[in-house]
Amino acid sequence: MAAPFCIAVAGLGTVGGGTVKGLIAHGEALAARAGRRIEVSLVCDKSENRTKGLGVSHITDDIADVIASDADAVAELIGGEGGPALRLVEGALATGKHVVTANKALLARHGARLAKLAEEKGVALRFEAAVAGGIPIVKALRENLLTYGISAVHGILNGTCNYILTQMETTGRSFADVLKDAQELGYAEADPTLDVGGGDTAHKLALLAALAFGVAPNLDAVATEGIERITPDDIAFAHELGYRIKLLGIAKKTPDGIDQRVQPAMVRVGTPISDVDGVFNAVVADACEAGSYFFQGRGAGECPTASAVIADIVDIARGNCGPAFGIPADRLLPLTPAPNGSARSAFYLRFQVLDMPGVLAEIAGRLADWGVSIESMLQRGRAPGEAVSIVMITHETSHEAAVKALKHISESGRVVARPCMIPMEAK
Repeated sequence: MAAPFCIAVAGLGTVGGGTVKGLIAHGEALAARAGRRIEVSLVCDKSENRTKGLGVSHITDDIADVIASDADAVAELIGGEGGPALRLVEGALATGKHVVTANKALLARHGARLAKLAEEKGVALRFEAAVAGGIPIVKALRENLLTYGISAVHGILNGTCNYILTQMETTGRSFADVLKDAQELGYAEADPTLDVGGGDTAHKLALLAALAFGVAPNLDAVATEGIERITPDDIAFAHELGYRIKLLGIAKKTPDGIDQRVQPAMVRVGTPISDVDGVFNAVVADACEAGSYFFQGRGAGECPTASAVIADIVDIARGNCGPAFGIPADRLLPLTPAPNGSARSAFYLRFQVLDMPGVLAEIAGRLADWGVSIESMLQRGRAPGEAVSIVMITHETSHEAAVKALKHISESGRVVARPCMIPMEAK
């Protein structure tokens, strides 16, 4: 058997600690897969408590020691867009070490540049764990679904949001109430903004788009909306219409560029992605003539994410050191974004209005002014002078037209709250 493959692990939180434990506990099986033993030669963390009891003799709290070490590869599991994580990855690659990371924020901002550095040094940069936890979607897009190309990729990429929406649907409780429970259960951070605001999904979508379309990651080109404004009424109306609400990351090729969006969407009941509940993630890849592929699994947690990190380590130990995004970094094209508002779909529209004569005609007229036609309508409540909900489903129209129509409608004195608009996804 070849010489051992030595790995330094930086960041011993949930994923880092799980990675070290997994490498040690399953060393024999992993060696058989890799063709050589994989040894954890060094661990790095600022917390002494995290480094205790792992069975690793070489411990440091300084990333400079990791960069200067004799390790063959570094697992960066610190997190963060810049700071120590970026310094470690740059330093490790520059000194000829392979890098495995779960850091989607880092790669969404610096991925193309870091991939180029890895290629210049003849080492691998791998990031399976950065998108959808234990689901092997990165490898699938990079290596398996390449013959006919990818026309679109979309999915549920954040377990916190999916858990919250599932609980809102199951219990009828408000977003704020369910978010509080999710925080107490450890499914949501104390500051949940990155998750519920859609930012975490945007990081992951930028990487999926890069892999699918051969472009440099472009986080700034992702239009992002979170789930904070979704109400129990929206979820109930969706159910009545035969839909469920999911936060989706969507990337599509269009004639005018690549459309990247993170948004709540109405997903028809009976489609595979509509049945994905709780903290689970799912990704659908449309591989042109090869058809559509559906991937589902746990998107976070110690074991699923550590499993993805370890899979990358084994892959590198075998000698698989190809380009991080599937093609050489200097051949990644600049991403040309589709024009703002050009995405087309049918829309769910909900208006909170005073139940007065003429209000429905006013809304319909404003929609017609912008070329938005109504397919169906629901109305609840008859309480003259009080607020009631009106729900409309439009025919397919552009996002821009719908937004402009709603802007004018919201200026009416008979519309008492900001209108809600959710796209209807066909699949």
